[in-house]
Amino acid sequence: MSQESQGLVGRMEHHQVAVYLGAMAGGAALGWALPAAGPGLEQVINPVLGALLYVTFLQVPATELVRSLRDGRFLSATMAVNFAVVPLVVGAMFAFLPDDQAVRLGVLLVLLCPCVDYVIVFSGLAGGSSRRLLAATPLLLIAQMLLLPLFLFLFMGSDLADIVEVGPFLEAFLFLIVIPLALAWATQAWAAHKPEGKTVSSAATMAMVPLMAATLLVVVASQIPKLDDSLTDVVAVVPFYALFLVVMAFAGGAVARVFRLDTPASRAVVFTGATRNSLVVLPLALALPEGLAIAAVVVVTQTLVEVLGMVAYVHLIPLLVPGEKTSVSV
Repeated sequence: MSQESQGLVGRMEHHQVAVYLGAMAGGAALGWALPAAGPGLEQVINPVLGALLYVTFLQVPATELVRSLRDGRFLSATMAVNFAVVPLVVGAMFAFLPDDQAVRLGVLLVLLCPCVDYVIVFSGLAGGSSRRLLAATPLLLIAQMLLLPLFLFLFMGSDLADIVEVGPFLEAFLFLIVIPLALAWATQAWAAHKPEGKTVSSAATMAMVPLMAATLLVVVASQIPKLDDSLTDVVAVVPFYALFLVVMAFAGGAVARVFRLDTPASRAVVFTGATRNSLVVLPLALALPEGLAIAAVVVVTQTLVEVLGMVAYVHLIPLLVPGEKTSVSV
């Protein structure tokens, strides 16, 4: 990679929050200007997302995964906040959600699954332990895919079997988790023994921010045209997403205190409890029957609310979880 390209990537990394906001704004403009392109852009989501997760996993050495299993308190706090506290918070909100079944399913899909990609970025900007979150990423992905069907059944009951098929869940697990993770670890092994592998690994890692921006742009652009018939229902869930961010800021901090974590680990726990896995669950929402198409738009709406919320989190979480001063650039 040329020095000029490296400089461009470096500038994008330094201003990545602005890059992500710009990508979403560009996606919205593209979706409104060319609504007919929506179906075609939907076909791009999975390949771009798979590439993004490959690059994310590439930053998690296999040895770090083993080490994360030994970091008992942090891992326990991470699992507790995501798979015990979050379902309770969602359960408290569930009865107040709009009655539309597709809207409720979209909210459940996105809020019950912890983020595994840009949470690492935002947590790091606020002084959270990005290394620990990176090491926990594969475990979070596996846990949420195993637990999501159970959570959906608990919230929606027997009706769930009539509208959700197992196939798309298994397909997403294979193509968005198993294959990218295996390729990432194969690349790591290659890089450890061959200079060419190290070059490929370094170049792929530098693509993280551009790939995230591309994913956000494609996702927003593909879903914006669907707002025409469901704008009222989508707007109705925005307050719930905002409330979730507020509640989880304090709930995550409380969990971190229970597990007596240090400041970087505590901030990481707050971020993992608040950020959701909208990009990974979106293919599941897109695979739902036509009558439930609004679920995908509800999922994307959460991304729009969350990225704005993360800008606030970067500045406010260091105040909520005080420690050494951190340099914040957004």
